[in-house]
Order: sequence, then C-alpha cells, then structure tokens
Amino acid sequence: MTNKFNRAAFVMNPVFQYLEEEDKYLVARPQPQYRFNLIGAGIIGQEHIRVTLMEGRATIHGMYDPNPRSLAVAQKMAEHYQPGLKLHVYDSLEAACNDPDVDGLIICTPNHTHIDVIKPAAASGKHILLEKPIATTVPDAHEIMLMAQNYPAVFQLGLQYRFKPQYSEALHEVLERKAIGDVKTVSMMEHRIPFLDKVDQWNKFADQSGDTLLEKCCHYFDLMNAMAGSRPKTAYAVGSMAVNFKDLTHDGRQSDILDNGMVIVTYENGVTANFNLCMFAPMFYEELVVCGDEGRLKTTEYEDFLPHEVAPTKLEIMTVDDRPSRLTTPMYPKLIQHSGHQGATYIEHIEFVNQIEGQASKAASAEEGFWSIVVAAAAQESIKTGQPVVINELLSTFGLLPK
Repeated sequence: MTNKFNRAAFVMNPVFQYLEEEDKYLVARPQPQYRFNLIGAGIIGQEHIRVTLMEGRATIHGMYDPNPRSLAVAQKMAEHYQPGLKLHVYDSLEAACNDPDVDGLIICTPNHTHIDVIKPAAASGKHILLEKPIATTVPDAHEIMLMAQNYPAVFQLGLQYRFKPQYSEALHEVLERKAIGDVKTVSMMEHRIPFLDKVDQWNKFADQSGDTLLEKCCHYFDLMNAMAGSRPKTAYAVGSMAVNFKDLTHDGRQSDILDNGMVIVTYENGVTANFNLCMFAPMFYEELVVCGDEGRLKTTEYEDFLPHEVAPTKLEIMTVDDRPSRLTTPMYPKLIQHSGHQGATYIEHIEFVNQIEGQASKAASAEEGFWSIVVAAAAQESIKTGQPVVINELLSTFGLLPK
C-alpha cells in the first residue's frame, strides 16, 4: 500500500486533470465510503464542503438552507473541488435529516438555531458534526449535551481550534508529553478585525449569536479548560462595545455585541487562567501561554495585511536544565493549511470519519462544548453585574448542578 505522502495536495491539483481516471494511481481520488448532508450553506458550511471533498473518505450528498444565494455559492464550491458534483437540495430540514441514503449531518446554521435544528437531526440517528457553539444559552447547551449522551452514532462538536497546528502541538506537549510539568497558569489572547458579514447579520446581535465571548471565544475557553484539566470554578470579566458596529442596524435593531473583553477564570484544581480579546485590531493574532512548574510554553498565530512573508505559527518551549528547550513553527502542508482555520477543519473531518470507523478521537465532545459555553456565559454575566460569578451558583439558577 502506498503511503499517504500528502495525498490531498496531489489529488486536488488541477494539473492532473489531463489524466483519464484509469491512468490515476498516486493521484486517484479515493472512493467515498460515506455521504454527508450539509445543514447551513454559509461561509463555514462551504468550508466543510471543501475539506470533506479534500479528505476524500466521504462526499457531500446534499444540503438544506433557506437562503437561495447560499445554496448557489455552495454548489459552485462543490463543483470547483470536484468537477461534475451536483448536490441535492432539500426543501425541508426534516427531509435533509432523514434521507436514508445519507450517513451523517454537518450542522452549520446560525448559533441560535442549533437547539431547534439538532432535535430532528438527533432523531435521525445519523452521525452528527455540530458546529460551535453548541448553543447560545446554558440550558440549551445542557439539553443538547444530554441528547449526545448514549447517542447511537458519532456526536462531535466543531471546536476545531484544538486542531490548529500550534494548538495541537501545544496540547500534546503539555498534556501528553508533560514538557512543562504540572500546569499552573494559562493565558490566551485574540486580537483581530471585526466579525465578518453573515446572512441577516445574525452574528452582530447577542440574542442570535450568544454574544461575542460565547460565539467566538468558546474556542479559547475550550482550550483553557483542556489545559487546566479541571472544571471552572469562578469567572470575572470586564468588556464593552467600544468601537465596532455602533452604526449597524438590521430590521430596525441596533447591533449590541461586545468587541473587547478580559476574563479571569479559576479552576477547581487551583489552575488560574486569563483571556484577552480585542475585535478591532488590524490583524489576526492569537497567543497561548501555559506555565508549569518545570517550564513555559508559548505559541502564536499571526496574519497581517502587509506585503511580507512571516511564519503564521510559532511555538516555543522553555524548560528547566534537565531537558532541551525548543523553537518550532508547527504547520500542515500548504493545501491543508489554506483550506480554512489553518487546516484545523480538515483535521476535524479526519477525526469525524475516524470516529465513524470506530477509532479513538481527540475531537470535542458535547460535554466539552457545554463547559466552553458555561465559561463564556459566566464571563458575560460578570460583565453585566460587575461581580465575579461562581460557576455552580450560575448553574443552579438554571436548575443545573454538575455531578
């Protein structure tokens, strides 16, 4: 058997289109074993089309989205990555969920719709990949988590940042290799341009997105929770709507989402963490710093709009005297790295299909999705009240207490 040798980069390369199918061996497209339906054909849905076809073990069979323009653009995306591929368009969510020819569902609808979309999806018993966040409220997130318990098929959360190359390496170094000893503190930062446009601008309104710390930053709270290795205990935060979207209205409503924030989280095992967000910076910059009792790990992702070449990701591990320190630039092959989210969504799909085939996975579970939302909700409640929030007290207000 020929090894993979970065197969996707060759299979997707148009230079080989001159070959007849029977002449392809190293660049032959694998025969898909699974069919997925896409629920929600916006920008992230299109990314899932792209990486599904790149990964190759599955194909996109059809899609459902009430927006005709989104469907048309998604169809063009599919044909670009697999010439001749025609996606079936369903006239209802229920029809898309219950097609007997389909093995799995990829749900990429606006955040506030997740609770209603997941009910018919879960009733189908098909494999599910639900994009982040799991839901926009703690009670809805808890309800979905309960649905996922003992679910008869794969139920994966789209917290794919754990598969960005720098975070994948960081998680391995800290949690598996124990490169910096026992974790004591975690610090994360995201500085970036404002939220991009979405259909009906749903991501600019807190009641539809869940607000910024939930919509976007659940990724970072998931990573903080994983690094801490414990459940969150308290959260204290400050934040505001300082710059972005102050003049944006839609259907007579004024945008009301946060564009900056600082969050401090304590964990039951004594680990402390902080998160720094700015959504009006002229670049994309992420940073994770984890300090242990035997060293420090720092990893960054950087992208600006200047005409120069810089490594997009860096990772450094500074340790005590009995082991070497390291400076690296984690990355995937170019085609994968450029497929979306530094290649994380592509790797997420590998994990999704691996789970379908019965393999162990490092992908996020519904429970992990729930706890990322709990931290976000506690932080946003702290911003409203100006007081620290005790996690168990917050959960008790919803009639929920962790076991």
